[in-house]
Amino acid sequence: MTRLRAHLDGLRQRGETAMGLFLTAGFPAPDATLPILRAIDEAGADFVELGMPFSDPVAEGLPIQQASERALRQGATMAGTFETAAAFRARSDTPLVLMGYANPVMRYGPSDFCADAASSGVDGLILPDLPPEESGDLEEAAARHNLSVTHLVAPNTSDARVRLVDARSTGFVYAVSVAGLTGSGLGEADATDAYLRRVRQQVEQPLLVGFGIRTGADAARLAAHTDGFIVGSALIRTAEHAWDDLDLTDSARLARVADWARSLKAGADATP
Repeated sequence: MTRLRAHLDGLRQRGETAMGLFLTAGFPAPDATLPILRAIDEAGADFVELGMPFSDPVAEGLPIQQASERALRQGATMAGTFETAAAFRARSDTPLVLMGYANPVMRYGPSDFCADAASSGVDGLILPDLPPEESGDLEEAAARHNLSVTHLVAPNTSDARVRLVDARSTGFVYAVSVAGLTGSGLGEADATDAYLRRVRQQVEQPLLVGFGIRTGADAARLAAHTDGFIVGSALIRTAEHAWDDLDLTDSARLARVADWARSLKAGADATP
């Protein structure tokens, strides 16, 4: 069992809601990613998703698209992403997941990629554009290196396919809240709640929901039907605004990000 799965199982057994936070590697500046990861870790993130910058992030809305573009423009590489992961792991036991797209992984080679990810302290992988039917090589390589693999479902996913995703996922099942892109906002409440209740009935793995969550109230509403939630675009915007404010010191920027993460977690826990 991976560190990620063990941690999520423990939270579920204790009735606690998991909070996952996503940040693109190399964003908002090459030397800012690691301090931000440490700040959100200390602020209560239950696991961290480190985004692998890519030129064609097909599942992403504008904030994460722009974050990838900014990171790549400033020289972000896969080697640098692994270095950031290793530096984070050196001071934290919080689960760390790489999220990105299949092309860089396949170019790297699934076996070599998983070996380097594991040696960097990574616990799992999420590749939204790699369906379960085509992920056999990656899943085998990940299993050899004790990495979890997470697959995704969406509101238009059939019950049969939900069960397939559940069977093939070894970290958790990622429920996309809307049939759209990250940062696009939440869908109609009754329909989203019904979708999540349906998926919950089909899934035995930990079930987490993401896409469109901006506030603690958003997180609490959706997590009522799942084991936790994931936020990316709102963190990207918070970090971007802090680092683009030239009147702030680095410590003030990190404090702003940490305060945002604490507020999100507190809101998710406090809202009925």
